[in-house]
Amino acid sequence: MKIIYTDVLVIGGGLAGQRAAIGARRRGHEVIILSLVPAKRSHSAAAQGGMQASLANAIMGEGDNEDVHFADTIKGSDWGADQQVVRMFVDTAPKAVRELAAWGVPWNRVESGEHEVVINGKKVTIEEKDEAHGLITARNFGGTHKWRTCYVSDGTGHSMLYAVSNQAITQQIPVHERMEAMSLIHDGDRCLGAIVRNLITGELVAYVAKATVIATGGFGRIYRVSTNAVINEGMGAAIALETGLATLGNMEAVQFHPTGIFPAGILVTEGARGDGGLLLDGELNRFMPQYEPDKKELASRDVVSRHMEYHIAQGHAAKSRYGEHLWLDIRLLGEKHIKRNLREVYEICGHFLGVDPVHELIAVRPAQHYSMGGVRTDHRGESSGLRGLFACGEAACWDMHGFNRLGGNSVAETVVAGMIVGENIADFCDDAANELNVSTSLVKQFWKQQVDAINMLTSGRGKESALQLGNRMKDIMTDKVGIFRDGEKLEEAVDELQNLLRRSRNIGVRVKHKTANPELVNAYRVPRMLKLALCVAYGALQRTESRGAHFRNDYPQRNDAQWLKRTLARWQDPDADLPQLDYEELDIMQMEMPPGWRGYGARDYIDHPNTTLREAEIERIRQQLTGADNTAIQNALMPYQHLLPEMFRCGNQRLGGGS
Repeated sequence: MKIIYTDVLVIGGGLAGQRAAIGARRRGHEVIILSLVPAKRSHSAAAQGGMQASLANAIMGEGDNEDVHFADTIKGSDWGADQQVVRMFVDTAPKAVRELAAWGVPWNRVESGEHEVVINGKKVTIEEKDEAHGLITARNFGGTHKWRTCYVSDGTGHSMLYAVSNQAITQQIPVHERMEAMSLIHDGDRCLGAIVRNLITGELVAYVAKATVIATGGFGRIYRVSTNAVINEGMGAAIALETGLATLGNMEAVQFHPTGIFPAGILVTEGARGDGGLLLDGELNRFMPQYEPDKKELASRDVVSRHMEYHIAQGHAAKSRYGEHLWLDIRLLGEKHIKRNLREVYEICGHFLGVDPVHELIAVRPAQHYSMGGVRTDHRGESSGLRGLFACGEAACWDMHGFNRLGGNSVAETVVAGMIVGENIADFCDDAANELNVSTSLVKQFWKQQVDAINMLTSGRGKESALQLGNRMKDIMTDKVGIFRDGEKLEEAVDELQNLLRRSRNIGVRVKHKTANPELVNAYRVPRMLKLALCVAYGALQRTESRGAHFRNDYPQRNDAQWLKRTLARWQDPDADLPQLDYEELDIMQMEMPPGWRGYGARDYIDHPNTTLREAEIERIRQQLTGADNTAIQNALMPYQHLLPEMFRCGNQRLGGGS
């Protein structure tokens, strides 16, 4: 048995993992990153449209600040988010953008003077200020009151990932590529590292660490059509779940992006609509204004996706040999804009649809896109059930997004969470009480469990096909746990998924060798994916309300009186067929912004009895502090600055000297 020791083990080589690693390394700790693929091929590179930060440089972002970004994010989450975490995020996002600029990210910049843009389907002229010339600019995105999404054409994630990866190289942080964490090592209280499989040689290696970080992204591949990379199968969340100690939060909260190209499901950035693109139906009518007269195509993603699917169900779809779809029209943006600011969209449409979006419509339909659920952590990024286990990025639920995230808040969260969690990991490692005292026999016990599990697959006589079980799981999740949900279908989904999980205990492989073997990899991943799928489906069945991306046809109202709470899933018995669900109440009396109307559709929700009490208390506080500065008011309403690492507590400068 080979054992590798380090201070910090980061599982996942994307933006969140690498930025957390940089933070810990700068504080003098040894760090190793594990990645399924070369780090610069991580799924973070697929982020197109941009990251939100309230810089307020562009004329259409004038007046933006942390308060506006905070309110947009809370409404976007449908009041499911941790408001202190959101405050930490919106405060740190401008710092993250500027840090990335210093690292070489070529953000699009403000060009002073008059510019023609498309707003609400019409070309209008805006004039950028001379004093803003050369500063980082922003584009419009759904669910926001200001243009605050900083971007690099439509290759934002690619540029960010390369810059952060280069910094990791500068910090001499080793990335062990083609390595997959198979299980977490723990003593029942503290995480001590992971058992890791070399995907090329098949060797199982123990990595022992003071702190372990899960930054493996989402689990979109439990669905049939997803914008996620093929590696986004949720294994980081799954191995945390299998400890029986760490919990997963809000797994039923799954976001569908309105514009996946049809039928492949590859993402077309929200920036296409933010820049002025329109959604058209089969008769080439623009339909979103009839559903959302105010925000139209730029309503929150969950809202747009539901209206699109409803419009298709009403018989207004375009039809093709692959099925029904709608159209995205970006022709009005013009060739220069498309080839400059939407060049990836241009190339994707050419390669995967065979169309030229300068002159032709893009076939689109909502596709699974983002997982709001993940490893439940506190505001520091540490698991609430397993000390020394941290998580950040899409793999985590700390909980910034609640039940729906705003576009541009995800790629922003990767670096912001990486910054904050990286410092907290360093603090954890600095604490003498957290020095390692690991029994080699304990490490060998976890190593042998994985050796035996692999041997059982390669030498056993299992008859079930992992490929067939996985494909059936994806069909169930797509057909019965999708954009629209109801009790009957969810019950069917849970029953069928339980049956698939039982069958997965009899998976066999035809190719028996333990080196590079995709069939073997699928065989041990599919049972874990089924557990994640059951967390999603069972959580959705129990949550008898509609909130954000979780929409129940049979319970269409948001019910704050009963369901203003976070779902926690735990899998304590490895032979169980269902997760154990618990709930974590959200305390309205500690909220800066009590639940209210999101701004979409009818004002149709069930109030929590404490909402009016908190609203009255907030009003009293504001009246008592009339004339006080913002810091005093904020501390009276909901203090959060003390939760941030000290280096990130400073204000953010804006044009005109505001902060």
